[in-house]
Amino acid sequence: MNVRTFLSEISGIGYSSAKKLERINLFTVMDLINHYPFRYDDFSNTVSTMDAKVGEKVTLQGEIWSISNIFTRSRKIITKAIFNDGTSPIELTWFNSSWLTKQIAVGDRLQISGKITKYGRKFSILMPQWEKLDSHQPSVVSHQTLHTGRLVPVYPETYGINSKWLRTRIAKLMPNILSEIKDPLPDEIRENMITLQAALSQIHFPKDYQEIEQARQRLGFDELFFIQLATLKVRADWSKKMSVKKLKVKSEKLKVFVKTLPFKLTKAQLRVTDEILDDLQKGIPMNRLVQGEGGSGKTVVAAIAMYIAYLNGFRSLYMAPTEILAFQHFDTVKKFLEPYGTSVGIYTGSRKKVADKSDIVIGTHALLSNKLSTENVGLIIVDEQQRFGVEQRTLLRSKAKIPHFLTMTATPIPRTVALTIYGDLDLSIIDELPKGRPKISTHIVPENKRKDSYNFINTHVLNGEQVYVITPLIEESETLISAKAAKVEFEKLMKVFPDLKLGLLHGRLRSKEKENVINAFRKGSIDIMVSTSVVEVGMDIPNATIMVIEGAERFGLAQLHQLRGRIGRGIKESFCLLYTSDIKSKNRLKHLETTYDGLKLAELDLKIRGSGEIFGIRQSGRFELKIASFSDLTLIEKTRSATQKLLSKNPSLDKYPPLQAQLRNLAPNVMPD
Repeated sequence: MNVRTFLSEISGIGYSSAKKLERINLFTVMDLINHYPFRYDDFSNTVSTMDAKVGEKVTLQGEIWSISNIFTRSRKIITKAIFNDGTSPIELTWFNSSWLTKQIAVGDRLQISGKITKYGRKFSILMPQWEKLDSHQPSVVSHQTLHTGRLVPVYPETYGINSKWLRTRIAKLMPNILSEIKDPLPDEIRENMITLQAALSQIHFPKDYQEIEQARQRLGFDELFFIQLATLKVRADWSKKMSVKKLKVKSEKLKVFVKTLPFKLTKAQLRVTDEILDDLQKGIPMNRLVQGEGGSGKTVVAAIAMYIAYLNGFRSLYMAPTEILAFQHFDTVKKFLEPYGTSVGIYTGSRKKVADKSDIVIGTHALLSNKLSTENVGLIIVDEQQRFGVEQRTLLRSKAKIPHFLTMTATPIPRTVALTIYGDLDLSIIDELPKGRPKISTHIVPENKRKDSYNFINTHVLNGEQVYVITPLIEESETLISAKAAKVEFEKLMKVFPDLKLGLLHGRLRSKEKENVINAFRKGSIDIMVSTSVVEVGMDIPNATIMVIEGAERFGLAQLHQLRGRIGRGIKESFCLLYTSDIKSKNRLKHLETTYDGLKLAELDLKIRGSGEIFGIRQSGRFELKIASFSDLTLIEKTRSATQKLLSKNPSLDKYPPLQAQLRNLAPNVMPD
């Protein structure tokens, strides 16, 4: 057995349990060792029943006097036992645990832990943790019991696998595995932190809170350190990778193009354009991330980059995450660039309209097809890059003659996060919206005001305006459940607005069906569009002035801000209505009523909800933090400094084989070359 052994091959786990563990992404022994507790039950207070206080978490040692299953009238099973520690008997109660009568017998000596309650004059503990005092404990915790009488780790669980099961298996594996794990951190980086072996032992089975803190400090440092090492090393390697032909920026032609645009570029657009043009004129391939809210004008900046590539004799590929967005970009880029002699093609699963050598090809993941000619491609643009896997982005990049790579996102990413997880990319931010955009008036709508809000919507639709209704976020991926929820909402609103025309849009529709619904909404044939949250943020319907979001408490602030960015594209006043029945979330949602800066809202998300919720599950993209937080600026700075120090001393890291091995494990999460 070693750290890479599959859990299905481990005695005491087997195939059935291994399949359940796969649901929480645990496949190997190392995965299980790296499955950390999210909290600890403090059962270290060992007392007698006589001294225990009501409401106190305690550990008792004693003997079982009786145990039996009782059937209630509703046929539920309650297991009751009388336990005596020699000072006073106490009643123990378990629900739906009839099997306990086979595991615990009268006369067994147990150690039990739980919260003391009192019914009448009787002391009781509901659902106590327990273990037999004469049971053999694994050597890693031989000084203590495992489930009681200590700080007891509680883990993220899955159906059929509880924390007691996880504790038992981890405790059994730890003694054999710890000796095999090599600490990858050099002494000059580790300084006074504990070793990796000690950290793993202490995070699972701490003697006290100080040991937990020591373990969290070390494991949190490792998480951020290796992310930064991976991204900064890729960046350094990329800059040395190759020298390529410098593109020439033909200023006069560019000035004419910009001057004839139907709008004036903002200062932010001009600044980001200059940063991109500087990259294209260097002798190394561009590798830049452009971040800007929906409606900030990322597409025209991309069009300028593609125009420069065209003037230098190179083709461009532009990959969008969905067909809806690909078609929209196709129409926009065609309008911008075809008057200047460029040919623009579209290449998606349902539509392939490409000349033999179109100067610009816009498409979805279909662009990865070998059937598409990619000869002489010099620029690749990926929109909403976190929607694509690393393998897809790498394959696309490999098709370019000169791999200038521009990625774009409308997701507001706090700067500390961007510098950490996208450290391999240069970062540009379009932090300004075009002038004349109306502010979107945002309101939280409690349940008792729902009817009034429906009247408000009806009035605006009768005035010729259109409405989005976003159904509650059930899962980040577009599942049948999400589609069903959208259909239920659609049918409900058909009854609320019987005289209006409603449309339904979700990711489970066929491409042609989606396109028909979008076109109908764009032409004004649909008054109210009922949609799931994962359908494109880039949809541009100037006549849509109201955004209704059901179950707003389920979304992060930045996600809600992105959704409301679909409206306010025209000149009419726009409204975002947040429906929620969750009183606790109202203070958080109120930030949307006063804050219109996506980055500020993303920072608030970071503080309020933690790093795991920044982009939502599906969008988080590259790295998973289990211990560290992207809001821990001190640790981010510390790990970045340590990374830079190490790379300046030994750029190839050939003097640190354990570090190289750890980086190879991280490689799938970083844009490889």
